[in-house]
Amino acid sequence: MTPQGASLRYNILMDTTTTTHEALGASVDDAAQRLAAAGYVPSPEIATVTWLATQLERPLLVEGPAGVGKTSIAAALARVSGRPLIRLQCYEGLDEAKALYEWEYAKQLLYTQLVRDQVSARLADATSIEEAMEIIAADESAFFHERFLLPRPLLQAIREPHGAILLIDEIDKADAEFEAFLLELLSDFQVTIPELGTFHAEVRPWVVLTSNRARELSEALKRRCLHLYIDFPDQAREREIVATHLPELPDQLNAALVAFVQGVRELDLRKLPSISESIDWARALLVLGAERLDPRLVQETLGALLKYEEDRDLVSERLDELPGLAPQ
Repeated sequence: MTPQGASLRYNILMDTTTTTHEALGASVDDAAQRLAAAGYVPSPEIATVTWLATQLERPLLVEGPAGVGKTSIAAALARVSGRPLIRLQCYEGLDEAKALYEWEYAKQLLYTQLVRDQVSARLADATSIEEAMEIIAADESAFFHERFLLPRPLLQAIREPHGAILLIDEIDKADAEFEAFLLELLSDFQVTIPELGTFHAEVRPWVVLTSNRARELSEALKRRCLHLYIDFPDQAREREIVATHLPELPDQLNAALVAFVQGVRELDLRKLPSISESIDWARALLVLGAERLDPRLVQETLGALLKYEEDRDLVSERLDELPGLAPQ
């Protein structure tokens, strides 16, 4: 069913640009190059699975520790393809009303008050309550109309005429009931609104789901997706990632910083530093005009890399064992 009426308004993060099915190119190598050009440095596995997800039009489920670049895949796909990025941030208690649509009841009430004279005139000839109800029911479509619909991210993505990048972020934080609700969307790329009918995607959105593995996801959800696990990168790839974001960072400082971060991740910390925190620390060092890592500078700037006091204390105690430091 194609709903009639005013066009939906979309809360999107980028302007819509017509794109083709070949946005990532005709091969995995093309995909790797285009993602890199968009600021995302993929491993061969990331490039392969992401390219396959777009070619097969399958949702991509990306799991791994926080801060390893899961969300950034969706942002890079939006930059490469020109499709709008529509994000649904998951949390405990998220339900259909927040994810799919809501009715703008205050606006419905306002319109009802504005046309109450016309409604009263229509009901003037009714001889019974039942007859009055029939008259009202005949016009109820005027009040359950797209003009009163507040689209949320899932409906926005389905109705985007040129396709969208739908990011369902941290799906593991949502309840199992909401996960089950997603299955129709991920299987058929359609959603049903009882008062208006079924909305089918004219162009299937590219869907990226992320999970930090706070809980195990259902087998039904996993069957509908291609799966990708992203761990912390090795030194060579992390250096490339840092250089992509901060090309002005001297190579020697980049190498020392990454070696130090990789050593820190070997410690028993409450929270291991993510790639984004490596970049934040590198940016802080640039602002300070640092040319090398020495123990004093590390001690003074650890707050940019580590977010818990007990982690900073442990790293401070083990500085002599960590790589990348120059003599003080």
